[in-house]
Amino acid sequence: MPSDNDFSPAEGSGGLELVPRSDASYKMKDFKSDQEVRWCPGCGDYAILAAFQGFLPQLGVPRENIVIISGIGCSSRFPYYLSTYGMHSIHGRAPAIATGLAASRPDLSVWVITGDGDGLSIGGNHLIHALRRNVNINVLLFNNRIYGLTKGQYSPTSESGKVTKSSPMGSLDSPFNPVSLALGAEASFVARTIDSDRKHLTSVLRAAADHKGASFVEVYQNCPIFNDDAFAPLKDSDEREMRLLRLEHGEPLRFGNGKGVVRGEYGELTVADTAEIGEDQLVRHDAHRADPGYAFALSRLDYPAFEHVPVGIFRSVEQPSYDERMNQQVAHAAAEQGDGDLGALLASGDTWTVG
Repeated sequence: MPSDNDFSPAEGSGGLELVPRSDASYKMKDFKSDQEVRWCPGCGDYAILAAFQGFLPQLGVPRENIVIISGIGCSSRFPYYLSTYGMHSIHGRAPAIATGLAASRPDLSVWVITGDGDGLSIGGNHLIHALRRNVNINVLLFNNRIYGLTKGQYSPTSESGKVTKSSPMGSLDSPFNPVSLALGAEASFVARTIDSDRKHLTSVLRAAADHKGASFVEVYQNCPIFNDDAFAPLKDSDEREMRLLRLEHGEPLRFGNGKGVVRGEYGELTVADTAEIGEDQLVRHDAHRADPGYAFALSRLDYPAFEHVPVGIFRSVEQPSYDERMNQQVAHAAAEQGDGDLGALLASGDTWTVG
């Protein structure tokens, strides 16, 4: 682990501008811990870890100012494998712990690593509130559509009818769409990427890190043991470009098979053949639109199957972060009433003595 670092708040009210920059020239090996990486052979977590370790030097942030908070699950072993500060915390509670850390230490770059079970089942409530508050954290949700650590039960993102050890006759649940959920919570930054596309994954991580406030990134991740080939159509070289909709701000929304996204009769987003409707009818992607309704409609194109799958940044808007507003509120109260005295506060008001 890095050596301890004394905290002396920088000028300002909170946000990324308070995270110090390092003059050190970090390399990927500087962020690899001495712990043996222990996932099943072929797990998509290996690819995500390698991409993340390779990305961290780009941040230019001292290792002692980077913190990885995880919950419980296969993905949550991340803090062990990174030479930064970190915590393998409580099942589903990583966003809550990260909220406290980010609010009290605006000099830190805080990353939450979670999975579809950890983040959307027991931790769903914590996740949506961290997003709606716009806490200055980066949430990476690895979605393999299964409970891997506990050996293959269906998860909140498993498809309806999924046969598993806990649903031998097929799951009756309707799955969450994580991107739709995040947009429903009005998260200020929402994106999706794939474990096997390192270049795209790295570019999304970079954009998430640059965003002030809560960023949410869904990563499609393969579990070769309990849910192999869950995203096979998106990894097959012959199929993926026909199914993937690569989101680039300001660019027309088109697939690689001569199809694109247009407005329907009632304003909804739908897929049409560009040869029939013309290029000028294609919707141009606007990631900075204030109303999340457009991005939400975009997230529904891939439901329920993987016929049309948007990947990239759905939404990226500027909003005051929670820690920024909280620190402003605290500073205002201190200016109006002084720094205060905790002992005096506890002994104030209605008090009594138990004899």
